[in-house]
Amino acid sequence: MVGNRLLGRIVACNGSRATISALAEGGQTALTELWAVGRLISISVGRNRLVALVYSMSTDQQSWVENHDTVFRIEVELLGEVNVSADGRETFSAGITDYPHLGAIAHRIRASDLAKVYDTGKNDVCTIGKLTQDETLDATIHVPSMLEKHFAIVGTTGVGKSTSVTLLLHKAIQADPRLRVLILDPHNEFASAFGDLAVVIDTDTLDLPFWLFRLEEFAEVVFRGRPPVAEEMDILRDLIPEAKRAFRGTSENGLMRRATEKSSVTADTPVPFRIADLLALVDERIGRLEGRAEKPHLRSLKVKIMSAINDPRYHFMFSSNTITDTILDTIARIFRIPGEGKPVTTFQLAGIPSEVVNSVASVLCRMAFEIGLWSNGGVHMLVVCEEAHRYVPADPKLGFTPTRQAIARIAKEGRKYGVSLGIITQRPGELDPTILSQCSTIFAMRLANEHDQEIIRSAIPNSSSSTTSFISSIGNGEAIAFGEAVAVPMRMRFTRVEADRLPKTNGTGVKVTDETPQSVDLRSIVSRMRAISGPDISGFQNSYLASQSQGTLPTGYEDAPYEDEEDYIDTLQAAAARPATAPAPEPYRPDMLPGAQSAYEPSTQERFETIRRELTSEPPRPAADPYRQPARPAPAFGEQQEHRREGSSIREQLLKKPLSSLIRR
Repeated sequence: MVGNRLLGRIVACNGSRATISALAEGGQTALTELWAVGRLISISVGRNRLVALVYSMSTDQQSWVENHDTVFRIEVELLGEVNVSADGRETFSAGITDYPHLGAIAHRIRASDLAKVYDTGKNDVCTIGKLTQDETLDATIHVPSMLEKHFAIVGTTGVGKSTSVTLLLHKAIQADPRLRVLILDPHNEFASAFGDLAVVIDTDTLDLPFWLFRLEEFAEVVFRGRPPVAEEMDILRDLIPEAKRAFRGTSENGLMRRATEKSSVTADTPVPFRIADLLALVDERIGRLEGRAEKPHLRSLKVKIMSAINDPRYHFMFSSNTITDTILDTIARIFRIPGEGKPVTTFQLAGIPSEVVNSVASVLCRMAFEIGLWSNGGVHMLVVCEEAHRYVPADPKLGFTPTRQAIARIAKEGRKYGVSLGIITQRPGELDPTILSQCSTIFAMRLANEHDQEIIRSAIPNSSSSTTSFISSIGNGEAIAFGEAVAVPMRMRFTRVEADRLPKTNGTGVKVTDETPQSVDLRSIVSRMRAISGPDISGFQNSYLASQSQGTLPTGYEDAPYEDEEDYIDTLQAAAARPATAPAPEPYRPDMLPGAQSAYEPSTQERFETIRRELTSEPPRPAADPYRQPARPAPAFGEQQEHRREGSSIREQLLKKPLSSLIRR
C-alpha cells in the first residue's frame, strides 16, 4: 500500500481479461472500496499504463477474518492503454500493444489518466453529467457522432429516461442550429420540457389531411386497424387515382392516360382529392349492370368510409370541408421549416384513436425522411420515438408494416441524408433487434429483465458481459454509455434538469392541481371521451359584452366576480340558459316521483263541493292542503265495500239524488 493506492499484482491474464491479487493488511478496509465493481484501475507495463475495468471481486478463502490479512482476487477487463511518447505526451488509445506480465503492479487509476480515457479527442463535445467513479470529472459526449448514426435510451420504468431525453435534446439543439426535432409522444409528457422552443400538436390543433396518407395508411384508418379485405383494397387502388384526377379537373380517357403514364398519379401520390368524389365513384360502380360479384364489397367499403368520416375522433383527418392543397402549410408547421425559433415539435398521440396511431406515425416518419432526402442537407431531422417497441416490435407479425418500413428506412439510410433516429424504450427485448443494432450510441439505464440485458449485450459488438453485468443495479438517473459518441464505455450520472423543464404527465403524483373528485367537471370528461367539442358561446359572449357596455346586463350578473376564465364562461352559459327574471322554482309534489300519477285526483266529496259552489255562486272556501289526508279510523270490511261502491261513479251519485238536495237553503 503506497500513499492512497491499494497495490495488487497480476496473477493471470488471457489476452482480454486479467486476474489481480491484492492484500488487505490486518483486515483494514479503508482503501478497498477503490476497487469496487464498475471502477477503472491502472496496470503499469513499462512506461505505459493499461486501463482495466473491474467486474468481479472475491476473497481467496471466501471469508473475512477480523485483524488478519485478507487476500483479494479481482477480475478485470482490459480496455486500452495510456501511451507515453518520447517527448512526454500522454494519449489514450483503445486496444493493447503490450500485455501485462505476471507480477505487474495494479493500482488506483490517476485522475489525469481517467480524464484521458473519457476524452473523445474532439473539440465540439458537450457535458451531460458527471462520472460515477469521480464526481469531479465531467461526462462528455460528441453530439454530431450521436446524431449521425442514431442513438437509443433503454431502461425500465421510473429510472429517468424521459428526463435524460430532455437533457440530450437540449444539448443537440444547442450544438446544431439546423436540427429539427419531431417527438412522437404517446404519453403527452414532453409538452412542458421545451417551453418556448417547442410547438405542441394535439388532437385539437392537429390538421393532417387524409390525402397525405398512402393507400396502406389510408386503409388502416378505413378498416380500423383490422386486416383489409383484398377486394376492397383493389377498389380503393382503382378509384382513389380517379378521385385525384377529378379534383385536378382532368378526366383522362384511355388514350390520354397512356400518353401521360409518366406523370400519372397513383393511390400513393400526395395529391388532394375529395371524399365526396370517391363515394360518387363507388356509387357509380354500384349502379352499373355488370360486376354483380363486387357490389357487396362496394357497399361494404362505402359503409366503412362513411363511418370513418362521421367519427368525431377522426376530425383531424376529415375536418376541412373545402379541400385545398395545404401540404406546404402542414409540412411547415409539423416539421418547423423555417421554424421561427421553435425547432421542436411535440406530437401528442394520446388522444388519437389507438387503431390509427400507427398510421399517423407512419406518415410522420415517412415525410421526415423525404424532407431530409430532398432538402439536400439543408434540414437535419431527428425523429424521437418514445415507446418505440410499439411501432417496431420484435415479432414481424405484429405492428403496422408501413410504420416499420418508415422507421427502418431512417435507421438504415437516414445518416446519408441528415435524418437521425432516437429510440426510447423500456423493453428492448420487444424491439426489433435490427433497429436497435443501427443505433451506434446507447445509453443503458437500469434494466431488471435478463432478456433485455442480453439484447443490449448482443446489440453492442464491442461490449462484453463484464461491462453490462451491473446494469440491473445502477441507480436512477445513472447510465452506462456505449458507442460512437463516447471514447470507451462510460458509467455516468445525468445532470439534473431544471424543474420547469421536467417532462410531466397527468399521473397522481406529478400534476399539481386544485381539482378534486368533488369539483372535477364530469361533463367535460365525457365530452372529451366522445370527442365532442363544447358549446359555441361566442355569439352570446359578444352580445353580453355589448350589453355590459350599455348597462343592460341580465338580472343577477351585474357585479358578479369572476375568479378565472372558466368561471366567466360558466356565468355566460348560465345567463344564456336563464331568463332575466327567472320564475320561482316549482315546489316539490309527490306526483313528481317516477311512477306517480301525473295529476292530483280529488275525492268524491271535493267534487260535490265544486259542483255545489258553481250552482249557488258561493265564493270558494280557503283551499286545504290537497296532499294532507285527514286521519280517520280504518273502516270495517263491509264499510270498505260500501264506500268503494258509493265513490265508484259521480254520475251515478247525481242521478240517485234530486238536484234540490245539493243546494243549501
